[in-house]
Amino acid sequence: MEGLEESKIKKFITEALQEDIGSGDHTSLACISEDKVSKARLLVKDDGVIAGVGLAEMIFKHLDPNAIFHIIKPDGSDVVFGDEVFTVECHSRALLMAERLSLNIMQRMSGIATLSSRFAFEVEDLPVKILDTRKTTPLLRFLEKWAVKIGGCQNYRFGLYDWIMIKDNHIDACGSITEAISRVHNYLEQNNLDLGITVEVRNLVELQEVLDKGGITRIMLDNFEIPIMYEAVAHISGRFETEVSGGVTLSNVRKIAMTGVDYISVGALTHSAGCLDLSLKVVK
Repeated sequence: MEGLEESKIKKFITEALQEDIGSGDHTSLACISEDKVSKARLLVKDDGVIAGVGLAEMIFKHLDPNAIFHIIKPDGSDVVFGDEVFTVECHSRALLMAERLSLNIMQRMSGIATLSSRFAFEVEDLPVKILDTRKTTPLLRFLEKWAVKIGGCQNYRFGLYDWIMIKDNHIDACGSITEAISRVHNYLEQNNLDLGITVEVRNLVELQEVLDKGGITRIMLDNFEIPIMYEAVAHISGRFETEVSGGVTLSNVRKIAMTGVDYISVGALTHSAGCLDLSLKVVK
């Protein structure tokens, strides 16, 4: 949870529980006595990387501050079918109210961490960084990007506010790359902002225009064929950071990394990750 605002996490937990519990968990209220205490364990039903354990602990302790939470496999651990991730002992009603939210978010985060780990593994011996994107679930971005980091990849910008990215639509609407860069510099100066600047290029002609203009942080090669990536990286020759985006998969990410680019952005880390199958079982 490093770098995350605790108040933001608590707000998420409160609102997510309210969505699920509403006026009350009437099944548990009807079936289970108020003073009943139960113990449960979280079991893994698939192979992958576990994520969201720290968040699950916060959820259980939000509902029962006296909950006893024992972590066996911390965030970022490799897990296999049958592994036990944690045990929790608390009031039974609290346990059942926390169960679904904990499972839902851990399954989603673990799926993202697992896919991120696979991408990171493919290039672990190369000097390249794998980045996520803004292709996230609305209002869950901070959790999904947290899972990306747990899986071994890195976060790109968190939103439209913390990095300038001049993409094809900006360029087409503005008129040219040169004009877009000039306007960005004027805007940053007028608003006393210090932000990194990435410019997306679609071909070598646009790349040359960026190199002629300068004044940027990073050049993004969008949907380039791999042979053209080599040519582009050589032409940039370290003058600016380089990034590749578009069509990146587990089967080609290493080939892309070997072109010498500094960064590879992969929207699939969040928008195409599945869920890791988990279950919470009461043991007493």
